[in-house]
Amino acid sequence: MQFTIRRNQLADSVNHVMRAVSSRTTIPILTGIKIIASEEGITFTGSDSDISIESKIPVEENGDKIIDIIRPGGIVLNARFFGDIVRKLPMETVEMKVEDSRQVIIRSGKAEFNLNGLDHTEYPLLPQVSDETVFSLPGNLLKTLIRQTVFAVSISEIRPILTGVNWEIKNGTLSCIATDSHRLAMKTAPVDMPENENYQTVIPGKSLVELSKILDDNDHPVEIFITDNQILFKTKNIHFYSRRLEGRYPDTSRLIPTEYKTNLVVDGKLFNDAIDRASLLAREERNNVVKLASRDGNMIEISSITPEIGHVYEQIPIQSLEGEDLNISFSAKYMMDALRAVEGNEITVSFTGAMRPFIIKSAEDPNILQLILPIRTA
Repeated sequence: MQFTIRRNQLADSVNHVMRAVSSRTTIPILTGIKIIASEEGITFTGSDSDISIESKIPVEENGDKIIDIIRPGGIVLNARFFGDIVRKLPMETVEMKVEDSRQVIIRSGKAEFNLNGLDHTEYPLLPQVSDETVFSLPGNLLKTLIRQTVFAVSISEIRPILTGVNWEIKNGTLSCIATDSHRLAMKTAPVDMPENENYQTVIPGKSLVELSKILDDNDHPVEIFITDNQILFKTKNIHFYSRRLEGRYPDTSRLIPTEYKTNLVVDGKLFNDAIDRASLLAREERNNVVKLASRDGNMIEISSITPEIGHVYEQIPIQSLEGEDLNISFSAKYMMDALRAVEGNEITVSFTGAMRPFIIKSAEDPNILQLILPIRTA
């Protein structure tokens, strides 16, 4: 194998696939990146068995030559050392050449590295996914779906199914739901599918976080394929494979109240900033508890008390409060996570009681819903 390539494109592809490489693996070859050069271009692959990422660089793009393939072939190189080398090469052009002994020469300007490689034929094959597209989403919408839900997955392995985001397609609508049993995040979006076709899958939160990092923030379509145990996200030059979580995701629809005793409308940034300030004295507490209470004259009070440290009280104006008076405690972190997800200037918080779940919505995006369980305090 021998080729020359532009360093920027090489670095981008290597950075993408390294997100799937883990140093903690029982399969030594998976600590490496597989590189295959063909007449069409170069393919880089990284995998940790749960996630596999394939990044392709074509020989030409839009009439602009990126790669000069001198001799096709393949090799596997240690991901950590190869990644560090690529990032620090001095010139815009890189030459790579594999010798018969699997010695790899990497040249850029006056810099030359020699790395020991492994046989690419010993690298595990990627999952087989059928060519039938299930559906597609614009890349920027997919990033938004992930950002507004994935933070609510569980970090505990006690219930593994809750470490993923539940994707369900019914009647042409995709619903993405994440919960750790203390809070819930839900976002819906229309998809171009026949109304009689339904799908359901649970995708690991860690996979979605890594996918979001490599997606471009534009409306180019991402094709999504689902098989029995894998899901594939396919863009023009990147294939992102993730295993699906096994098990039955809980029915979360019964958690969402349909009637409310109190509705609060407040400026989202003002509300978030006040909770952030109150949490400064709550961080020593295990649950980071902040209290909210209604006050006369269209005001609410945000407070936090930590006996060993001190206390904070702050009143902020609200747009409206309808229904019963409020006096409720909750996790400041959960509330701020939810407010960052819903965005918007006008936030509605709907309460059903001091110890019942409450709902956060944005007037600007009716397709997102956040739910938080209150915390019992003395």
